[in-house]
Amino acid sequence: MLVVKSLIQNEKDGTLSFGDFSQKEKKKKSDFEHSGDLYKVKSFYEITRLEKNGAFVYESVPGTSVFNLKVSGKEIDFAVTGKGDVQITVELEAEKDYEVSVSGESLGVMKTNLGGKLTFSVEADENEKKDVKICEK
Repeated sequence: MLVVKSLIQNEKDGTLSFGDFSQKEKKKKSDFEHSGDLYKVKSFYEITRLEKNGAFVYESVPGTSVFNLKVSGKEIDFAVTGKGDVQITVELEAEKDYEVSVSGESLGVMKTNLGGKLTFSVEADENEKKDVKICEK
């Protein structure tokens, strides 16, 4: 099972990994510093949620583990593991079009809502990372 046992960690390549969907009880870690920002994560089998400087970044239902999260300009890249059909919500710019792909397969172009949230599903596997790429159109 591929999970982030430390709940949240900095990676050598400058990315961020977080979440442990194998936990039966909710685990939290606050005030985790990454690239000058403070992150808060809570994760267990039901949900994984990440906040940056008090603002929403990522949420999955049920919980997931996210590896090598990289946000650069108009693009977000990460790999995800979990169990079964997972609904993922990320915070982006409001009312913009984004192309979402999972493991190289396009899910199409999706528009964020007025709050900037974009929601999509991934058929997650606990032993295999699925690469997710979100690019502004």
